[in-house]
Formats: sequence, C-alpha cells, structure tokens
Amino acid sequence: MKPTIAIVGRPNVGKSTLFNRLVRKRRAIVEDEPGVTRDRNYAEASWEDRPFILIDTGGFEPSARENIRQQVREQAEVAIEEADLILFLMDGKEGLMPADVEVAGYLRKMAKPVLYVVNKIDGEKQEQEVLDFYRLGVETLYPISAEHGRGISDLMDGVLKAFPPASPPEEPDGEATRVALVGRPNVGKSSLLNKLIGRQRAVVDPSPGTTRDAIDTPFTKGEKKYIFIDTAGIRRKSKISQRLEKYSVIRTLKSLERCDVALVLLDGFAGLTEQDARIAEYAHERGRGIILVVNKWDLVQKDSFTMKGYTERIRQETKTLDYVPILFVSALKGQRVDKIFEAVEEVIAEHRKRIPTAELNHWLREVVQSYPPPLYHQRSVKLYYISQVGVAPPTFVLFVNDPRGIGESYSRYLTRRLREKYGFVGSPLRLFFRQRKKEGL
Repeated sequence: MKPTIAIVGRPNVGKSTLFNRLVRKRRAIVEDEPGVTRDRNYAEASWEDRPFILIDTGGFEPSARENIRQQVREQAEVAIEEADLILFLMDGKEGLMPADVEVAGYLRKMAKPVLYVVNKIDGEKQEQEVLDFYRLGVETLYPISAEHGRGISDLMDGVLKAFPPASPPEEPDGEATRVALVGRPNVGKSSLLNKLIGRQRAVVDPSPGTTRDAIDTPFTKGEKKYIFIDTAGIRRKSKISQRLEKYSVIRTLKSLERCDVALVLLDGFAGLTEQDARIAEYAHERGRGIILVVNKWDLVQKDSFTMKGYTERIRQETKTLDYVPILFVSALKGQRVDKIFEAVEEVIAEHRKRIPTAELNHWLREVVQSYPPPLYHQRSVKLYYISQVGVAPPTFVLFVNDPRGIGESYSRYLTRRLREKYGFVGSPLRLFFRQRKKEGL
C-alpha cells in the first residue's frame, strides 16, 4: 500500500509550489495570493523508487470561524486524518507566526509523524532565518526553497526515513478475484456487499460515511472465489461536516490499487455526478476492470425508455468509458444483483485476454490499409509490427518508423478498432509506440 503524505500549513506558505515540485509537474494552482487552494489536491509521486500519494491542502487555520476558512480547515483535517506522514510547511521570510504555533499545537495531538519544513529559504543568507522556528521545540527543521528546489533532497531523505515500513506485496489468494466497491458515500456500497454475499457483513446506516475502514470479505459462489473490498468512507467526527463526505478519494485510490475489478456505484435516484465520473476515471487510469453499477434503481420513476435514456446519458458524459458495461440494480430489493457476478466474470476474462501475435499483425495490416496515419512533417508514418506484451490490462507495443507521428486521434482510432475486433469489454487498453528503423509491414 502506498503511504500518504499531507502538506499542511497556514495560507500562502508555498504548499502548492512544494506539491508541484514533488509531483514534478504543474498540478496545483499556484498564485501569490492567500487561499488559492481550497479543496484538497492529490497526486501519485515517488522518490528513489518509493511511491506515495501526496495531498495538497488549503491554508490551515485551526481556530477559523469564517465560513470559507472553516471549510478549508475541515479539508485539512480530513487530509491529516488520511495521511501516514505530515509535512508542516512554514514561511521563512515571514518568520514564526502565532498561527504556526497554533497549527503545531494541533499536530502534536495527532499520533502521526510530522516533519517541520521552513520554506522560502532561497540561499545561505536566509539560513539564519530558520533559527526562529526552533522556538516550536522541535529537534529537526528542514529549510527548503520549494520554488527553486533547494533542500528538497534532504527533506525527502527525511520523508523516506519517517515512512512506515514498506509492506510486502500481497500474496494472491489462489484464484480469488478482488472486487472493489467504490463510489461516493451513501450510494449503497455496504448494502450491495451484504446482498451479494447473502448476509450482513457490513454495517449499513442511512447517514454517509458509516464504513470506517476498508473491509475485505472472502466469498465463494459455486467454484468461483472472490474477495470483496468495501471502500471506507470518511470517519465520522462531530467536527468534520457532512459536506466533506464527497472527498473520500484517497481511500478510493488505495482500494483501486488492490483490486482486479472495480464496481463503480452510481446513485440511480441522484444521477451521474462529476465525482462519479472522476472515480471511474481513477479506475481507468490504474488499468482496472470496470463495471458501472446504477444502484437504487427501484427509487427511479420509470417508463419503457428510462434505462435506455439513462445509459445514453452516461455514455455521453463519460465518452472515454464507452467500453464499460452498465448494470441497473437495487441492493435494497435484490433486483438484478446476481447479474453482477456474470459481469465480473466477463470483465475478468476480457481483462486477461491475450491475442496471438500473427492474428494481431493481420489485423494491423487491415486497419492501416483502411485508414493510414496522417503525414508527419511531410513524411509517411509506417506501422511495422504489433505485439501484446501484457494482460490486466491488455497492453500492446506497436513498432513504427517515428512514434512522434502517432497522434492522440490515431491512437484512439487503433484502440477503437481493437475493441471492434476483440471486445475487451470493461477493460482499459494500453498502446505504446516504439521506434523501429527496419521496414517490414
């Protein structure tokens, strides 16, 4: 499991700049204006081949009472609760501020490792400005310049030392298929789990976020073995408002790391939301098999065209997921729940499907002849050879004379034609283009 790092601190100390530095790309909005980052931003990153999840937060003011600042504070509290390690960032140019002392006091109450980081130390002349921060009573401070990269290596060496020990890879449980139930809080994940396994395994409560920890439930149906992963919701605390329940993405990410197939639950009564689409995209990016499960279908007022219309609307709003099967169920009443097992078996088979090389190259000749790639710098782009190099997800390497000539649109064309020929229902596909000088196709 990847450890999680949360960057916290009062407004405008450079949290988003440090986030972008560690992620190595511009992901968070960075402006010289306090309070730009309001919601949590997160990304996967690594240092010295050790992967982790990084969370950027809005300015943290523990005693904030103003409405928007209170929401930012609550966002930071959720991030801290999710994190394995906290980077507490302060501003070396402004010196130690009362708000820093307040945040430090809050963090001391958390039973989690904290690294104290002084930002905006751009050179040796600013080093003496770090001394003021020792008034916090900490032994080690990390002076850095997030903007210029100064001190980042020392900081990350400290991060790696403070990380929890790397857990060994999970051993495959025989032939068990790992199925994660993911989705926004209160879409019925626990209710569906109980109906799938035919007994009360998870606590079900109408209030969002009842599930506190990821629950693994082994289950056997006929000769098929499954492990269901019920995604945890945000832990309920009186100081964390219900509007934060939609931000359970970090635990969703962790659940998706461990599954073969993701059941992405939608609330049929509420309809497809932006958060639903994002969760499905996370599963796609991680190469997991995907099934969209529209729950609470019994609550929807229907006519003979409702299911078709709902499907068309989902397809329109999630165009990159047109390969994903959609099921309509009621966990409460058990309607069509058994169809999920059939869909899981179909998606797993497609996810692990392998196509013979000779057959693939015959297919490639046909699709290239039907629609050749456009010229690149007035030069023909030639595709010589294709080979499937992996499964789960199915992964293909195509050898070409110049990979730069394969644009996004032509890659989508090849992906679409692969699906037309071989299906791959519910499974993402990976296409990589490699240069090969020898012509052959």
